[in-house]
Amino acid sequence: MKSSKRLVLILGDQLDLKSAALKDFNVQTDEVLMVESKHEAQYVWSHQAKIALFLSAMRHFAQSLRDLNYPITYIQNTSLSIVEALKEKIQKDNITHLICLEPGEWRLKQEIEGLAKELQLQLDMRDDDHFYCSHQEFLDWASGKKELRLEYFYRLMRKTHQILVDADGNPEGGQWNFDQDNRKPYPKKGPGIIDDPVLFEPDAVTQEVIAYVSQTYAKHPGSLEAFRWPVTRDQALEALHYFVEYRLRNFGVYQDAMWTDTPYGWHSILSSSLNLKLLNPREVIAAVIDAWKKYSLDLSTVEGFIRQILGWREFVRGMYYLDMPKMAQDNYYEHQRALPKWYWSGKTNMACMKDAIGQTMKYGYAHHIQRLMVTGNFALLAEILPSAVCDWYLAVYVDAIEWVELPNTAGMALFANGGRFTSKPYIASGAYIKRMSNYCDSCKYKPDVRFGETACPVTTLYWNFLIKHRAQFDASPRTRLMTANLKRISDDDQKLIVQHAQHVLAHLDDL
Repeated sequence: MKSSKRLVLILGDQLDLKSAALKDFNVQTDEVLMVESKHEAQYVWSHQAKIALFLSAMRHFAQSLRDLNYPITYIQNTSLSIVEALKEKIQKDNITHLICLEPGEWRLKQEIEGLAKELQLQLDMRDDDHFYCSHQEFLDWASGKKELRLEYFYRLMRKTHQILVDADGNPEGGQWNFDQDNRKPYPKKGPGIIDDPVLFEPDAVTQEVIAYVSQTYAKHPGSLEAFRWPVTRDQALEALHYFVEYRLRNFGVYQDAMWTDTPYGWHSILSSSLNLKLLNPREVIAAVIDAWKKYSLDLSTVEGFIRQILGWREFVRGMYYLDMPKMAQDNYYEHQRALPKWYWSGKTNMACMKDAIGQTMKYGYAHHIQRLMVTGNFALLAEILPSAVCDWYLAVYVDAIEWVELPNTAGMALFANGGRFTSKPYIASGAYIKRMSNYCDSCKYKPDVRFGETACPVTTLYWNFLIKHRAQFDASPRTRLMTANLKRISDDDQKLIVQHAQHVLAHLDDL
């Protein structure tokens, strides 16, 4: 009979010494396993900076475990998948018990559960306590509802966790949502001086990782020259402190604003640390509330930031586990076009796409409006196959883990699930991009021209999309005003829009 041996699997996005997976760890009998799998970097064509961030953070975390005398097997540079390496380890050491946190990818969760069944392991897959809402709590909330909407879930989270509410459960400031105060563009002369986020010079471990990634994944997209991401718990805490002290005050009002060569704006740049579990959302929200009280910050700014973490982040995680695997296959509009090649380089004449994708290739980062209303908006209007777009987002952003990336891309940006948790497709013409940025000032295309050589492709495809789906948009009060504007365009011009749109769609790589 086998002796009882427990193995704790820690994945690259579970880097917390207080992890539930380690809570009853016995350093005398238990062992940690961490795996650097090439498969995880290659099943989507991952950005070099994303690979480097995960590997550096993992190696730093493994060293923290060693410093605390945790027995650990750390596998580097393997072509095996995580589950294949796990199986090899289990069989070699006669492991009987496997402990892990629930993975952030449905695929990996199924594979681990399948392996445990195959090897007759005792599997203890624990809830990830880096979230406010458990799967069961979300399921209870969603059960029986015809419409699943963030706003109502967010209010429940605020009340349940007593965040920005008074003793009677009423919202601070008399309203739940100050979103209308947080949509301003930068001034016409530009954003002015922005306090840069705190950036971290690569230490010896990170430099070694950068050299390894540069050689091993040389053909992968993106650059490592600007790699300055936090890779340890201490660095993540420093980044949080710097944000609340120096940048939070201007986050709210300009969170949707875009400007050429302004990759970070006033955003927190904390998502990668949150998603690697170097930070806990509870401490992030607590720090923001402390800063609000200490500096008498605008409530709209504080509420807007908290809504992203307590509201949207929790909501999309709930939706991901509720709707997988169907979510990954949804294609409401039956779009089939290939992703334009310049999504991997930024080499396009469209100034908005050139800037958003260019900074993505340089840093592995773009903020939520660049993702939703520039690259995502175009992908929807250009009728790109949703799974290809989702794979791109998962590949190129350092903070992209499937539980958060897929609902945002498929569900929100692409409307691929037909409005399962959004009330309308998020589409806009070039006029929106002109209003929220300076991109159009340097572009060969004109945002107010609907067809012809100088027409903005976003504008052309926007009107074409409305013409094509007029019945759907007319049927909803949320979108009826958009198609009402078609009445201002003559039938002849509408035909020319459609004609020009077909040319654009046939030559997406040439834009």
